[in-house]
Amino acid sequence: MDVPKNSFKSALKSNKPQIGLWSSLSSAYTVEVIAGAGFDWILLDSEHSPADLENLLTQLQAAAPYPGHAVVRVPWNDMVTIKRTLDVGAQSLLIPYVSTAAEARAAVSYTRYPPAGVRGVAGTTRATRFGRVKDYAKRAHEEICVLVQVETQGALDNIEAICAVEGVDGVFIGPADLHASLGYTGEIANPKVKPLIDDAVRRIRKCGKAPGILTPNEADARHWLECGALFVAVGSDVGILARGAEALAAKFKS
Repeated sequence: MDVPKNSFKSALKSNKPQIGLWSSLSSAYTVEVIAGAGFDWILLDSEHSPADLENLLTQLQAAAPYPGHAVVRVPWNDMVTIKRTLDVGAQSLLIPYVSTAAEARAAVSYTRYPPAGVRGVAGTTRATRFGRVKDYAKRAHEEICVLVQVETQGALDNIEAICAVEGVDGVFIGPADLHASLGYTGEIANPKVKPLIDDAVRRIRKCGKAPGILTPNEADARHWLECGALFVAVGSDVGILARGAEALAAKFKS
């Protein structure tokens, strides 16, 4: 048995835009619904959701039969969390709050076995198909996609240095935290911040890495795709459920 191919990583390398949906409901059943909806990728969020590792495992299992690729956002740039997330079978990780090249190098090292990194070795995990993948420890990195999230002005200033780190496949701009760090807490599309995002997307792309972002606004999503973004989440399961439920209830209220 060979190392499973990462279609998402391959698409980013080929500069093929990937359209995604955010999932924060922490439900395997919900993931199964959206995984077959036609998105290129779905984001399984374990930073701003109640999801724990066993819950995440069931979500990965629910997504596995469908073409939509599962990307996992880990809670933090942490060696133990990343090791365990990879072991349950995640191949693409979004790692929050990376502000420097040193933090990006640490993130990559947590996804690599020694001597290239510090990932702990276990031979019979779901990632290895329970020991059935030949040479997994030597080849796993080939199909692991590392996406780091920049969320502050300092991180924007360091984009070129972050992009220069070997093993970083993409850089995701976290709009909510970026707005908050610039004094616009609670906003995700302030006109003073949008030009900074435009510039960041172009700089990431110029460095040869894949830029990414999340926005529920269709016009903004299409704008950032035109700027060069390659992985764009265009909504969330929570938002679809909440706004859809409100709209339906409003139809029957005076």
